[in-house]
Amino acid sequence: MTGPRFEFTLHQTDGKARTGVIRMQRGEIRTPAFMPVGTAATVKAMKPEAVRALGADIILGNTYHLMLRPGAERVARLGGLHRFMNWPRPILTDSGGYQVMSLSELRKLTEEGVEFRSHLDGSKHMLTPERSMEIQRLLGSDIVMAFDECPRADRPRDEIAASMELSMRWAKRSREGFDSDAAHAGRAALFGIQQGALDEDLRRVSAQALIDIGFDGYAVGGLAVGEGQEAMFGVLDYAPAMLPEQAPRYLMGVGKPDDLVGAVERGIDMFDCVLPTRSGRNGQAFTWNGPLNLRNARFAEDSEPLDPHSDCAASRDYSKAYLHHLVKSNEILGAMLVTEHNLAFYQQLMAAMRAAIAKGTFAAFARGFRRDYLGQ
Repeated sequence: MTGPRFEFTLHQTDGKARTGVIRMQRGEIRTPAFMPVGTAATVKAMKPEAVRALGADIILGNTYHLMLRPGAERVARLGGLHRFMNWPRPILTDSGGYQVMSLSELRKLTEEGVEFRSHLDGSKHMLTPERSMEIQRLLGSDIVMAFDECPRADRPRDEIAASMELSMRWAKRSREGFDSDAAHAGRAALFGIQQGALDEDLRRVSAQALIDIGFDGYAVGGLAVGEGQEAMFGVLDYAPAMLPEQAPRYLMGVGKPDDLVGAVERGIDMFDCVLPTRSGRNGQAFTWNGPLNLRNARFAEDSEPLDPHSDCAASRDYSKAYLHHLVKSNEILGAMLVTEHNLAFYQQLMAAMRAAIAKGTFAAFARGFRRDYLGQ
């Protein structure tokens, strides 16, 4: 592998919106970037080469799921996650913290970490900042996420504050754990995660703690957990500016197409979300004129493609009537084609935003997008 360990260059700003590039040894990541989610070493219903062909520069893998099955040590023995799943480009791995809190049973949170039972077989595990760094190292992650706790935004403020402070202590331990393996740290990057829910003061404290520790990039965590778009945008009106301007800003777990446009408008550079793939498996297609439920009877005799102007064959070469038939019949091909279309749409949206920022026309682009997509 050649190239820098991690280098972020801002090419253009337009208001708060930014476009640039992250350079890493396994390739370049154009920003704003959308990362398809490959939870269990697969972007569901997609071949890796097809994900790349649609325009993805980087994908996300999930520490919690991979540590449970097939196991990080096994993936390492098999040559690492890139070789295991045939994805030679950058991979970001999350820390496992969110899934431990949301999926596992009988979890016990302490200063040390989280003890939990697997949602698969009930086996007992302990996940700490150090173990999270070790798992992500065994997987061969290019962008490693600090281990954190992500409480719901509707919890009492004292609970949110205590959780944020714990996450900042864990962030420091994550930094030390990451740095303890010079070989991996010499070719990978580490991102810290800002917490504080909807509280501006807590967000500021969290941002300063992360800056004091020092990270390659910074995530805005603790959003898209049920607070709604208006509240999320309210936080994004101030939170990105608390983070270093010359580092990428990553909004975790977001989101709908209009979420992405609004977040880029507020200074976010990176995103991930299961929505395009999960919706694809359930027959929902995202288009420039809004989402379509292909199960709806009105598509039964609609001979038009989802997007005749798309370079994606799934969007261009199959009628809505055929896709309706596949989805209603629960045919595997239906999930494959609608997922491919959705991922193509998301990458086309990111490319359009990058182009608009570069031209200095992002505000006009955002207005036009909302008019067509939301009818506003």
